[in-house]
Amino acid sequence: MKTDLYVEVLDTTLRDGEQTPGVSFTPKEKLDIARMLRRLKVDRIEIGSARVSDGEGDGVKKILAWSNDHDNPEKLEILGFVDGGRSVDWIRNKGGKVINLLCKGSRNHCEIQLKKTPERHLADIRKEIEKALSAGLKVNLYLEDWSSGVTDSFEYVLSMVSFLKDLPVERFMLCDTLGKMDVAGLEKALTLMNSAFPQLHYDFHGHNDYNMACANALTAVECGISGVHCTINGLGERAGNLDLAQFAVAVRDFSHRQVHIVEKELHHASSLLEALSGKRCAWNAPVVGSDVFTQTCGVHADGDRKGDLYCNKLLPERFVRQRDYALGKLSGKASIDRTLELMGGELLSPELREKVLNEVIRLGDRKKAVTPADLPFIISNVMRTPEAVRLRIVDFEIVSRRHGFPKAHVVLEFDGRQVEDTARGDGGYDALIKAVRKCLKQFSLSMPKLLDYQVRIPPGGRTDALVETTITWKGDDGRNVVTSGVDSDQLVAAAVATEKILNLMIHGRNDG
Repeated sequence: MKTDLYVEVLDTTLRDGEQTPGVSFTPKEKLDIARMLRRLKVDRIEIGSARVSDGEGDGVKKILAWSNDHDNPEKLEILGFVDGGRSVDWIRNKGGKVINLLCKGSRNHCEIQLKKTPERHLADIRKEIEKALSAGLKVNLYLEDWSSGVTDSFEYVLSMVSFLKDLPVERFMLCDTLGKMDVAGLEKALTLMNSAFPQLHYDFHGHNDYNMACANALTAVECGISGVHCTINGLGERAGNLDLAQFAVAVRDFSHRQVHIVEKELHHASSLLEALSGKRCAWNAPVVGSDVFTQTCGVHADGDRKGDLYCNKLLPERFVRQRDYALGKLSGKASIDRTLELMGGELLSPELREKVLNEVIRLGDRKKAVTPADLPFIISNVMRTPEAVRLRIVDFEIVSRRHGFPKAHVVLEFDGRQVEDTARGDGGYDALIKAVRKCLKQFSLSMPKLLDYQVRIPPGGRTDALVETTITWKGDDGRNVVTSGVDSDQLVAAAVATEKILNLMIHGRNDG
């Protein structure tokens, strides 16, 4: 069988990804996601399901209208059903060009769920294909639960594909619907399919119930599969689908084949889907997780300083990210030096570095999250100098009412001069920031861009528990900067984190 160098990637975030519990995209969000997927250079996009809802129809129409102006609508596919032509009519009326027809790839699904004989199901599929072709649609076939079919009833799969192989079907899409296959089983199944029908174009659609989706997809690639289905952040039912970022880098780094995916867009795509879906990635998710380019152990920082000894091919620069070195009880002197280097600060004398390290370890033992942005303040405290803190939020008052916008009054001090101002906002912290921004203008200073705001409260339900507020900002040099504050009052903790970023910004500009 001829194997193309490039593997087609079908992204099914807009269809299968919406099966994630609690996830539903508006028509505008669907269009935004489709545009983002095109920037990623995904080969094909499954943009929705036929006959689901009015909102689904609006989203599909928006994407197809945009594609007619900017792209090839044949790269946009819609799930349809064997339903007497109703899916075909729905897709045609929306302007679609491709139907992904859902068929039963195992005898159990055919006989138990549909309550049909295989012969009846095949006859219905054939009629549906003929209706789709007469409506001007191209046809791909999903073999749902194919993984069960090839292990439990291969004669059913064999007879089904034998019956359909001579019809004008573009792709046979082989589904591990329950995420139950392992690498050896998938390799055997694909070898059987390729031997029986070498002329067909196969896609692999994997789920991640046993955390095998990426390994299975890579096996499918090595077996010569033509296309692979993914979702952003692995969104999908149960344990989710194959994660696009993980698959893209695995193909590039571990196979003889390629994908068209633009790696520098992967983190942006992941962040967009986090925002729109409300589902955060795991902190250790490969490529896109918040901590995957952070070294914690001092030995690792030392090895990286001496020769990048703890780096692999997944360099953060591939994905427009940066390597960081966490500070805590496992830190070493190299961690301190490496962090200062990345921040553009001067290295410390051995004596001062030892004192700073001891303070970092002390804070780490108390379960205090020490961020790189805390380091200048720790150094200042160890040296007993006030240089790191030139700007202070001296005082603030926030008034919130059930009916009405919160109002904040802020007193700010910079190099001994105090100013104050008030502002209204959509929330307490928003009002605080707007008042701070007004004060900063009086010193010809500005606020950095806020990227993320998280609050961590220890479990147990105590209302007087300490709150840790962690804020991510976009620094002047384009790097992300994380600051945190701890207090029993969430807004006070947020004010501490805000004060830190302002001092870091002032310090950096003066150094420049």
